[in-house]
Amino acid sequence: MAIFKAYDIRGLYPQELDLDTARKIGHAFTRLLGAERLLVGQDMRTHSPEVADAVIEGMLDAGAEVLDVGLASTPMVYYAIGSHQVDGGLVVTASHNPGEYNGMKLCGKGATPISRANGIADIERMCAEPYPGVVGKRGERKPLDLLAAYADHVASFCTMDRPVRIAIDAANGMAGYTLPAILERLPLVEAKTMLMEPDGTFPAHEANPIKEENLDPVRLLVQKSVAQLGVGFDGDADRCCFVDENGVTVSADLMTALLARQFLKTRPGSPIVYDLRSSWVVKEEIERAGGVAIRDRVGHSFIKATMREKGAVFAGELSGHFYFGDNFTTDSGVLAMVSALNLLGSSASGGKTLSQLTADLRRYHATGEVNFKVADKDAAIAELKSRYADGRQDELDGITVEYGDLARDDWWWFNVRASNTEPFLRLNLEARTAALRDARRDELIAILGEPAE
Repeated sequence: MAIFKAYDIRGLYPQELDLDTARKIGHAFTRLLGAERLLVGQDMRTHSPEVADAVIEGMLDAGAEVLDVGLASTPMVYYAIGSHQVDGGLVVTASHNPGEYNGMKLCGKGATPISRANGIADIERMCAEPYPGVVGKRGERKPLDLLAAYADHVASFCTMDRPVRIAIDAANGMAGYTLPAILERLPLVEAKTMLMEPDGTFPAHEANPIKEENLDPVRLLVQKSVAQLGVGFDGDADRCCFVDENGVTVSADLMTALLARQFLKTRPGSPIVYDLRSSWVVKEEIERAGGVAIRDRVGHSFIKATMREKGAVFAGELSGHFYFGDNFTTDSGVLAMVSALNLLGSSASGGKTLSQLTADLRRYHATGEVNFKVADKDAAIAELKSRYADGRQDELDGITVEYGDLARDDWWWFNVRASNTEPFLRLNLEARTAALRDARRDELIAILGEPAE
């Protein structure tokens, strides 16, 4: 079934994901984990309550006790799973997708991710079979109110010693539910907010901050409120993107480099993980600050597994996911926001603005992610491997090729990889000069075809 993706379950409701399927998923998930106790939360989509009810019914039929958190962001559910004695859990959400979609993000014990490689494919197979019905003694559903405890948890990461004014666009998503309680606990934060009312129809704009046009509202709010930074959240609040005091986007890889410096001040020598689409500056800054830079495949299940294996304190992805070792090794847009506030609200930063702090990080020239619809992805990657055989290549994720000397103007690199979530090849390219970037980008476009909208 098309709803069973690489990292989650997601599809149109009810055409692709209906209540019978949701109930089957709950039952299969319980059997997959051999679970006795599970936890479930849901986002603000209009149909999330009924989807969550169906999932929970399946879990109860399979004999599990279910802690029902109710309305919750994805990071809040991760926190709940990590901080409670449960065998795993899930959040009913379709993340940044439009309101007609729904889905689920799944975790095992300790908020460890469940992906297609370690469970989703098994759930898909079990859901293709007849529904098993009640197995043994039916479980019990128990409500669990966690918002205050979650807000305390997030606030515990704050180390500010002077005030900061921030502009926040919750995009009518789950950040609007969790942030009021969190901000109450951050007295040095002066927050100017917009679209804080959770609304699963997303009436103002798409809840996907990685698209530049979706950051325009928070840019305006930064200017209007004279804020020191702005942040835009996605629908389930596990991702966020930043703009500086001038409304200029600070890409997630540059934020990873910037925040890595902060973490390495208190955790010297620690590993920091970053995804291979990120600017070369990330590796350079991590190593310059005395950390161990670990380049990884794209995708939260890979990043989290590497963090756990290497004992990493922090990680960042170009997509706006930021991961925290002290947060059950999970991603959180709100904790990324708090980390940025810690940076600007620290006396040690010397009163520098976000634009000043990032100025020295903008030393290379990147295309950003460019998508292509390609009929045969494997053949396209094989062609690139052959055509650029004279470059320095690796195949950690798709194909990465590097040319030239980093200290010279002829240096450039690119990565082309197949998306794990959409029918695209994705190109990221970076060069020493803007002219070389543009020339090599056009060269790749001539091979791969016109970029997709």
